[in-house]
Amino acid sequence: MEFFAISNGIPVHISDSKKGDKTILLLHGYLETLYIFEEFADALQKEGYRVIMLDLPGHGLSGSNKEINTMEFSATVAADVLQKCGVENAYVAGHSMGGYIAQHCIKLFPQLFKGLILLNSTPFADSEEKKENRKREIELVINSKLGKLASLSIPQMYSPDNLRRLDAKIEETLEIVETHDPMGIVACLNGMMERSDTKDVLAQSNAMAIYGDSDKFITNEIRDSLIEEFPNVKHCIVNGTGHNSFIEDTAKVVEFIKEFAK
Repeated sequence: MEFFAISNGIPVHISDSKKGDKTILLLHGYLETLYIFEEFADALQKEGYRVIMLDLPGHGLSGSNKEINTMEFSATVAADVLQKCGVENAYVAGHSMGGYIAQHCIKLFPQLFKGLILLNSTPFADSEEKKENRKREIELVINSKLGKLASLSIPQMYSPDNLRRLDAKIEETLEIVETHDPMGIVACLNGMMERSDTKDVLAQSNAMAIYGDSDKFITNEIRDSLIEEFPNVKHCIVNGTGHNSFIEDTAKVVEFIKEFAK
């Protein structure tokens, strides 16, 4: 069931399957919407999960702050959506940017969440190099080149071996990019640049991290350093996948989540 609600002064597009023994809140990544999880959510529902999703501030059909969507602001919206759906306790799973927000959900609202799942995400703040890249992206978006930016970046999210098989999903994501408010995307880029690291949150959480062995953004070197630095986290590698492991091998990621949620 899809609907809209006002949260923190902005309209929010929400999807709630309503049924399930356990609840999982899914938070999408940069340039995505809740529809990125369509097949993944179906698979989770078949395993008995109630799945709640939303278009995060600045994306899709949801509203945005004017200048910056901080990770804290987006986490507050996500937690409010959970409460609007009448859920008092859930797992939160965030993909990439959604993982940054998910960690702030845990930090700000620990009573609402019983577990954290990072889908191809990290606890690190942006490096200076990454900030410069985001500034260049902002210039592209301001100059009406959001579509071009998406066409270059979204295929990079997948392992090269999966591009042909998932061409329809990639095309769907590129088409949905047209629904984003460009200034909402700029506000999210500003929010990601501003964010602090959340290593303390990850170290103290009941958490699982999913990685792809062909991820261009979270390289195997970064992954191995995370595994070493956070021994308390359940680390799971999905072979043959890139930065979108939950799409590239849905069954394996669902299997990992089922095991974690036991």
